[in-house]
Amino acid sequence: MKAIQSWVSEHKLASIGGLWASGIGASLMANSRTRSPMKPSLRLIHARMHAQALTLAVLCGAATYRYYENRASDRKP
Repeated sequence: MKAIQSWVSEHKLASIGGLWASGIGASLMANSRTRSPMKPSLRLIHARMHAQALTLAVLCGAATYRYYENRASDRKP
């Protein structure tokens, strides 16, 4: 777990970009399995919106983690 945390800490943009790309892929895959009469362009727009929401959630989580990590290090004597 420490190795994953240190890699993500060193490669922040790559990990967020990979998460965004996997979010687009997962959303496109989920939308393609449904039998809705959506055009491919509309499916792509929906996939992008889902990936952006996922990315924003991860960025908020990372900011919260960073805040509490800095706060804990400030309290140490």
